[in-house]
Amino acid sequence: MTDPLSDILALLRPRTVETYGIVSGGVWALDLPRGYQGVKFGAIARGGCWLKVKGVAEPIRLDTGDCYLLTGQPFWLGSDTSLPGEDASRLSIDPATRIARHGPSDKTFLVGGRLSFDESHALLLTATLPRVMHIPGSSDEAAVLRWTLDQLAKELTDPRPGGALLSEHLGHILFVNALRLHMASEGNSSPGWLKGLRDPRVGRALRAVHAEPSRPWTLEMLASEAGMSRTAFALRFKSQVGWSPIDYVLRWRMRLAAGTLSAGRITTAELARNIGYQSETAFSTAFKRVMGCTPKQYEIRARLSAG
Repeated sequence: MTDPLSDILALLRPRTVETYGIVSGGVWALDLPRGYQGVKFGAIARGGCWLKVKGVAEPIRLDTGDCYLLTGQPFWLGSDTSLPGEDASRLSIDPATRIARHGPSDKTFLVGGRLSFDESHALLLTATLPRVMHIPGSSDEAAVLRWTLDQLAKELTDPRPGGALLSEHLGHILFVNALRLHMASEGNSSPGWLKGLRDPRVGRALRAVHAEPSRPWTLEMLASEAGMSRTAFALRFKSQVGWSPIDYVLRWRMRLAAGTLSAGRITTAELARNIGYQSETAFSTAFKRVMGCTPKQYEIRARLSAG
């Protein structure tokens, strides 16, 4: 059966995966006061520092091996939480190594990056994630990240042919593994498809929907996939995912349709049939309800955005 996490990540299709390194030490602080689109990720390859995120009450201590993911909020990094931060946009990054230096020593080496997505699809990810995810390097689960982290650090400090492309792929691997660890953590309490995938019964229903999105799903059919009564399943699905089962089916179909429209080369009538609609009008109405515009308008915007 299909893997919903892979489906969603494939649909998101990062437009850019930027990687970089920051070498710091002594007394230092960097401020990133403006929000950004996409997801920021970072890890401490050497040394340590503090992380403060807008909207999060307590600062987070980051030590060697620790990783973090951020979903659009301004943040601050530094050696002392009382320090004002220098605007990080003023840092000069060496184009050959993609490393910036800040502070009087090189005790701390932070590797990180940013993944940007199509705005309409990015909500699938950011709406279900907390402002910050912290994965301590000391945890047994974080061991899977260490090889990727070490390789990314090597690519940044010792540039070799093909290094830029390899660093992009390593950044994506770091991001997906961090998502997996977040899914496995007990602290993931916010509703969303990540939490739903962790639930054995809800996860079975999600996998069924992703395997056959065009099937005329009903609440009874989905409850049967989960091995539950309709009422119990509907309540459990909503508490885990944040949407009703049928609303999730609708939203996933429309996201798939949006991805197909972005690629072009298909008529609205064909697309409607492919995702389970007998009527082009019914499909267009559902698409506008979820995506905020008609399929044709979406296709035009996607074409203009692609240049």
